[in-house]
Amino acid sequence: MLILLPPSEGKTPAPSGPPVDLEGLSLPSLTPSRQKVLDALVRLSSGQPGRARRVLGLTTSQQGEVEQNQRLLQAPAQAAAATYSGVVYDALGYASLGKTQRRLNSWVLVFSALWGAVHLHDAIPAYRLAGDVKLPRVGSLQQFWRQPLEQALTESAGSGPILDLRSGTYAKMWVPHAALSEHVVVGRVLQEMPDGSHKVVSHHNKATKGRLVRALASQTKSPKTPADLVKAIDSLGFATQLNERKPGKPWHLDIIVGEL
Repeated sequence: MLILLPPSEGKTPAPSGPPVDLEGLSLPSLTPSRQKVLDALVRLSSGQPGRARRVLGLTTSQQGEVEQNQRLLQAPAQAAAATYSGVVYDALGYASLGKTQRRLNSWVLVFSALWGAVHLHDAIPAYRLAGDVKLPRVGSLQQFWRQPLEQALTESAGSGPILDLRSGTYAKMWVPHAALSEHVVVGRVLQEMPDGSHKVVSHHNKATKGRLVRALASQTKSPKTPADLVKAIDSLGFATQLNERKPGKPWHLDIIVGEL
């Protein structure tokens, strides 16, 4: 089983430790692509500050994040689960999971404009690079990562289900091919309104995804099929609606919550 998550925009720098070891990261087939993006990002961030901020979509007050990118090759690295500090990861509460961390270390892949995708235990430095950036010498990162991730995800997926909880920006970095799509369940969170209608939510959507992943990690059995996965989510108390699957496309699962 795999669970695909987006990164957080906010990152927590590691207080100390060795720098990132590209050769030591999971999905080693991505190493050449990671090196290319890393070199391009450091080069951009070390050049004219105004141009770097413009390309990265940052303001003058965020110049510190450009300077942080300049030091990526020397900055201390820590587990991605500690580096990513947004709502999803706060709700996931990885540090408090104990033995179930091992399960999530193999299940969860966090998509990243810089690293392609990493496991939660992979040691990375804090950085600033969004998935919709067009990076000089690389181009559109959404397009750049598609082919490398196609190979890496096909190798990692195996025959188990894939729960895709990525945001739209990162979903464009990898689209499952037709043969694999029957194993993919794309989840979205909807809030049930007082009139019975369902509304797409944003901030609390992320929190629900984090809680869902945490709850799945506590299950005694790993889902073997998309049907098993949906049953597991239902058994955890989440209300779901599985939509009819179109040929060659993933399953789409609505996770419906009342109060967020």
